[in-house]
Amino acid sequence: MELFANIAHGFDVALSPTTLLYCFIGVTFGTFVGVLPGIGPLATIGLLLPITFHLPPIEAIVMLAGIYYGAMYGGSTTAILLNLPGTAASLMVALDGHPMAKQGRAGPALVMTTLVSFFAACVAIVFIAAFAPPLARFALSFGSPEYFSLMVMGLIAAAVLVRGSLVKGLAMTVLGLLLGTVGQDLTTGTPRYTLGFYPLYDGLSFVIVIIGLFGLAEVINNLALGDKRQAFTDRVPWRDLIPSRKDLRDSRFSTLRGTGLGALLGILPGAGPAISTFAAYALEKRVAKDPSRFGNGAMEGVTAPEAANNAAAQTSFIPTLSLGIPGDATMAIMLGAMMIHGLVPGPQIVTESPDFFWGLVASFWIGNLLLLILNLPLVGIWVKLLSMPYSWMFPAILSFIAIGMYSLHLDAFDVYLALGFGLLGFLMLKLRCEAAPLLLGLVLAPLLEDNLRRSLLLSRGDPMIFVERPLSLMFLVLGVGFLMLVVGPAAVKWWRERRATPARDAGE
Repeated sequence: MELFANIAHGFDVALSPTTLLYCFIGVTFGTFVGVLPGIGPLATIGLLLPITFHLPPIEAIVMLAGIYYGAMYGGSTTAILLNLPGTAASLMVALDGHPMAKQGRAGPALVMTTLVSFFAACVAIVFIAAFAPPLARFALSFGSPEYFSLMVMGLIAAAVLVRGSLVKGLAMTVLGLLLGTVGQDLTTGTPRYTLGFYPLYDGLSFVIVIIGLFGLAEVINNLALGDKRQAFTDRVPWRDLIPSRKDLRDSRFSTLRGTGLGALLGILPGAGPAISTFAAYALEKRVAKDPSRFGNGAMEGVTAPEAANNAAAQTSFIPTLSLGIPGDATMAIMLGAMMIHGLVPGPQIVTESPDFFWGLVASFWIGNLLLLILNLPLVGIWVKLLSMPYSWMFPAILSFIAIGMYSLHLDAFDVYLALGFGLLGFLMLKLRCEAAPLLLGLVLAPLLEDNLRRSLLLSRGDPMIFVERPLSLMFLVLGVGFLMLVVGPAAVKWWRERRATPARDAGE
C-alpha cells in the first residue's frame, strides 16, 4: 500500500501545470531530435543544460529526461523509412524496419514501434518504482570480470547469428574491435591508429560510423541503382497503416522478451540502450523458427529491439538515482544536472527527496503517454515521405547528415569521415557483410579493454579470474554455446562428407 501512496504522491507532483508543461516540451523536442540523424539526446541535453539552471529542480530534470526517452521514440522513424538511424539505439530497428518500408509496410512498422515503446516503457517504470533499490544492488554484484565475460558473450552471439557466412560475421566483429581501439590509450594516453589526425585522438564517434555505414551507404546504393530503384508512388490509405492480426501475434512474445532483457541490461552501468537492442535482436533470431526471415522484414526484428531500447532507457535511471552511478554518457550529464540543482543521487534519495524521486517516476508515465498521443497521428505523415521523388529526397538527406556530422565537433573532418564510412558501407552491401557485428565491436571495444585490464590488475595477471567467478564463467559458457550451435552442425556435416568420400571411391 505504501508503494501506491508514493505513486499517487508522485502524480500530484508531476501533474502540476508547470511540470506537465516542461514534460511536454521535453518529449516533443526529444522526438524531433531523435528523427534528425547525428544529433541525438547526448548533444541536445548538453546544449540545453544551461537553460535549466534557472528552473526548479523537478521541472528541469523532468524536461531533460523527456528529451532522453523522447529521442528513443523518434530515433526509429528515419531508421525505418530511410535506413538512417536517428540514434545509436535505433540501429537494430533499421535491419528489419527498412525492408518493411521497401515492401510498402512502413505504416505498420511505425505504429508497432510506437505501441511497443509505450508498453516497454510502462513495464520498465514499474521496475523503477517497485524494485529500484534491490535492482541497484544486483547491478553492484557485477565486477569487471563479469562485464568482460558478458561482452565476450555478446560479441560471439552477434558474430554467429548474422545471416550468411560465420567467417564474415567474425571478420566484421574483429574489424569493429580494431576500429574501437582508435584513439588514445586508456591508461597511458598514447595515440593509437590515429594516422596523425588530431580529431581521431578521442576515438571514432559511433554516430559518425552508423550514419556512414547505414545512411550514406543507402544513399550511394540507391543512386547506383538509378532507374532500377524501387519507388513508392502509390497513395497509402489509412487502413494500410494499421498492423494486421499477424503483426500483433508475431509481436507478442518478442515484445515481452525485449522488454525484460532491456529492463535488466538497462540497470547495468555502462550497458545502455544500444547494447540491449543488439542483445534483444540476437535473442529473437536465436529463438525464431525461421531465422532467415530476419533482415528481410520480420516484425519481431522491429519490436524486440524497440522494446529493449525503451525499457533500457527507463531503467538506466536506476543506477543513476539509487547509486549515483551513470549508466552511459547521457546519464552522466543527467547526474551532473541533478547535482547542480542540489539533488544528491544515492540510496537515500527516496527518503531525502521523495517529491523529486516519485514526481520523476510519475512523469515517466505521463511523458510516455504524451509520446503515444504525439507519435501515432504522425505515422501517416512520415509514410508520405516515401512517395517523394528520390531526386528531391537524397539532397535533403545529405544536407541533414552534413549538418548533423558537422555539429558534433564543429569540424569538417567528421563529414569526410562519415563519407569514408559510407563508401565502406556500400562495399559491405555488395559483399553481403552485415554491419551489426562491426558496430557492436566498435561500441564494446573500449569497455572490453577497460574491464580486461581491471580484471587482470585485480588478479595480478592471472586469467583464471574469469572462470573462478560464477557469473563470469556462466557468460563464457553461454558464449561458447552460441559458437557451438553454428560450428557444431557444420563440423559434423564436414566429417560425414569426409568419411563418405573414401567409401564412394572404394565402391568405384
